[in-house]
Amino acid sequence: MCAIVEDMKRFLIALVIIIILIGGYFVFTNYSAPGGAPQEDTTGATEDVQIQDTVVGEGAEATPGTTVSVLYVGRLEDGTVFDSSEAHGNEPLTFVLGEPGLIPGFQIGVNGMKEGGERVMAIPPSLGYGAQAVQDAEGNVIVPANAVLIFNVRLVAVATSATDAVTEEE
Repeated sequence: MCAIVEDMKRFLIALVIIIILIGGYFVFTNYSAPGGAPQEDTTGATEDVQIQDTVVGEGAEATPGTTVSVLYVGRLEDGTVFDSSEAHGNEPLTFVLGEPGLIPGFQIGVNGMKEGGERVMAIPPSLGYGAQAVQDAEGNVIVPANAVLIFNVRLVAVATSATDAVTEEE
């Protein structure tokens, strides 16, 4: 009986490792898409991130390695706002697309947008905060575990180099 339990443990560990590797592969291939465009199917799904362009931009395209600035509102499925640019003095969130620091689903959703564009993204827990609840400094839960995140995003600027990023902010 003990040997069966040990074999089952080994099988489950191997299965978890395979699932993690496959998930990492899908995130990596999205950032490595030819031309930096997100990989989409006809339903608007991008690697499980559901996207809908409400305004198609006409400026520079956000691709991995570019510095992007976005205004955003993050909501839970019930409509509760958990974060926004407004909460941070209406300053755009600026980051290098594809570098660590933001949840993968947010980066997947921004990838391929053009300056001036607006997009609604639904990010599943696996590409958001997962099973980890997000808490504020007092320990209050801001984002529950396994929450689907809904973001309204407007791409304000795309810069291809550090010099461009400084110019955009001036």
